[in-house]
Amino acid sequence: MFMLAKLPSAYFAGVRIREIDERKCVVSIPYKWFTQNPFRSTYFACLAMAGELSTGALAMAYLYQRKPPVSMLVVDISMTYSKKATGRTYFTCEDGDLFSKMIEEAILTGEPRVVKAKSIGRNMAGEVVAEFFVSWSFKSKK
Repeated sequence: MFMLAKLPSAYFAGVRIREIDERKCVVSIPYKWFTQNPFRSTYFACLAMAGELSTGALAMAYLYQRKPPVSMLVVDISMTYSKKATGRTYFTCEDGDLFSKMIEEAILTGEPRVVKAKSIGRNMAGEVVAEFFVSWSFKSKK
């Protein structure tokens, strides 16, 4: 229900969290009518939703019910595409330890900290389709 309420475009595109733990998050996006482009592949913006969510959901897991609360904001995003996404694409971010460390630093110092998280998108054959780099800023609200 979170996706439908807070990220309706991602929900209707079929973006889904497939796996999440303290170290990594895996998110998928299907290739279907709603996500296609005129070149018979997944539209870049739909891939971007999945790439960003794989990093953001992992970061949010460290902020849930955190005292003091910590705000998060995307401050930069870049990506490279290396292969057409013509089927389901899986984005994996494995930067949980980095998020944990930088969020703790933001709380201890009172200064914002930025994490440049990496998410790799792979097709069903395991081939790299895209790489996303999402920079998240964290700031303690104390």
